[in-house]
Amino acid sequence: MNDTQPRSLLPNGLRDALPPEAGAEALAIARLLEVFHANAYDRVDPPLVEFEQSLLDGPGQVLSPQTFRLMDPVSQHMMGLRADITPQIARIAATRLSQAPRPLRLSYAGQVLRVRGNQLRPERQFAQVGVELIGAPEPDADVEVVVLAAESLSAIGIEDVSIDLSLPTLVPIVCQDIGLSDNEASRARIALDRKDPSALAGFEASTRSLLTGLLEVAGPVDQAIAALDGLALSERANAMCSGLKETVQRVASAAPGLGLTIDPVEFRGMEYQTGVSFTIFTPRVRSEVGRGGRYELNSQESATGFTMFMDALVRALPEADRDALVFIPHGAPPQSAARIRSEGWRTLQGLSPDVDNSAEARRLKCSHVLQDDEIVDVK
Repeated sequence: MNDTQPRSLLPNGLRDALPPEAGAEALAIARLLEVFHANAYDRVDPPLVEFEQSLLDGPGQVLSPQTFRLMDPVSQHMMGLRADITPQIARIAATRLSQAPRPLRLSYAGQVLRVRGNQLRPERQFAQVGVELIGAPEPDADVEVVVLAAESLSAIGIEDVSIDLSLPTLVPIVCQDIGLSDNEASRARIALDRKDPSALAGFEASTRSLLTGLLEVAGPVDQAIAALDGLALSERANAMCSGLKETVQRVASAAPGLGLTIDPVEFRGMEYQTGVSFTIFTPRVRSEVGRGGRYELNSQESATGFTMFMDALVRALPEADRDALVFIPHGAPPQSAARIRSEGWRTLQGLSPDVDNSAEARRLKCSHVLQDDEIVDVK
């Protein structure tokens, strides 16, 4: 490295997490995992690096462009740094836990590293926290994970959640059913991804009308369902929409206050998903804070789940009150500090005698000080 380069300089998309953000993220992760555990999701912890062949198999195939590679000096085989944890959970379920009773509920938390970020989320390394529900039928499993996502966010103080449901495979099926060529279907997919109706101008009138109608479905669930019902879709496309509508109705019944919208053409970030999928938003941040949905684990088994993106989620956490931190003067009995911690306080031990305890507490950003074995506000 160039000796003149500042030691604090990090590669683009990587950063140091400092107090209080790092602590807030750690506490949020712990609380999310507690909620998952309470709902019978057992924790697994896959490695950060795997052989490329297994890491990019199955649902991991679409992550190949985002995966860092390196040569394993021991085996001389190529390895990849995980860009997403979900494919690793799929591998564990299909191999190490293939004989475990279904439905299989697993949770996880860990860091991922990606080749590049995007405009809304430039971070390339961040923590993912989530669950996978494997071998359970839809829509029951889809409803469970959507409701669990909302419950877990509520547990960390994020109540103003909106969940946008989608069908990533609907547009390809519609394109097949109306007889579009591969090239035409690709053009339609790009136009709908970009929410650009003008890009559909080259299609014949009936095709353009149907695709534009799909684009205009997006919105609150009641409005979106009415718009879907008004489209001339094929039998199998209608069957997919019926499954989506049932999921929406059951989620609304299980979580009446949850904001729900539908966007049937949303696809970006859901390339390996095959059924009802969803994106989690909060007005506290511009980018999504999580994604989820159904995917094929293998030819015999499907799964659904969600992932929270902690780099975005930590920015959405409510503004906490100043941490309650009690300054323990030098020489105070250790039993006093232990008692205070057992009551839920944080303590900071003074290490210098003969100081003004209140002034030292203020200097060290403590909110309280131990005085005559009582906790008092710092003045």
